[in-house]
Amino acid sequence: MQSIQNSKEIKVVKIGGNIVDNPEALASFLIDFQKLEGRKVLVHGGGVMASKMAIDLGIKTTMIEGRRVTDAETLKLVTMVYAGWINKSIVALLQKDGCNAIGLSGADANCVPATKRSSFPIDYGFVGDTTPNKVNSAFINDLLEKDIVPVFCAITHDENGTLLNTNADTVAYTISVALSQIAKTTLYYCFEKEGVLKDVDKPDSIFLSLTKEQYQTYKEQNIIAGGMIPKLHNSFNAIDEGVSEVLIMHASNILTQKGTRLTRSNETVAK
Repeated sequence: MQSIQNSKEIKVVKIGGNIVDNPEALASFLIDFQKLEGRKVLVHGGGVMASKMAIDLGIKTTMIEGRRVTDAETLKLVTMVYAGWINKSIVALLQKDGCNAIGLSGADANCVPATKRSSFPIDYGFVGDTTPNKVNSAFINDLLEKDIVPVFCAITHDENGTLLNTNADTVAYTISVALSQIAKTTLYYCFEKEGVLKDVDKPDSIFLSLTKEQYQTYKEQNIIAGGMIPKLHNSFNAIDEGVSEVLIMHASNILTQKGTRLTRSNETVAK
């Protein structure tokens, strides 16, 4: 394994489903993404499109606490949507803009193995949980060394022939932690909000930076709540496990890096 100090920085960028489902926003983001200097990996979601197609096909969508239950039919659907149409459409748009990309699932080259989540206390079906030490970081790094940009969907596998549906934020966290053992790695979460907000109805109420301790305090005060909690949970775990920093921002700000910067507790925090 090459020395972290002597390696080129890697950027792992996760783009949210609300941007993926908006053709104009996605095209604009991908133009900026390909301008992002250095070695980079893209991870995408796409839940809204899968839900719409499920309705069209008469497949019932079951959500528990905001998480999709992936039964056998739903697994087929999300694999077709995430690993098929969305993934290859993103790759085609990147190629159009001169960015040499390759679309991958976690099963390809055994990149992101997962373990089927326990059915206790809630059975989410074919949902996979990942661990960074099982990621095929050597293969991903080989692609980066060849100036090829890996584009990952959120489909993983259990190494026994079964595909699994995994949260895209978690896939991004897992890959970033694994790659942080090879090079300095920054994780970007890009979505439709300006960053972590004090008031979800006020786009300018952004936290410029957060430590883990501040996050815990704001969560207890219910200032930070809902879907931002699992995103921040993954983010601070990534920092604890070796990722240099995490940035949460609007997709249009990836080049300016305007957003919320998550830091280690012993770093100076901007007010």
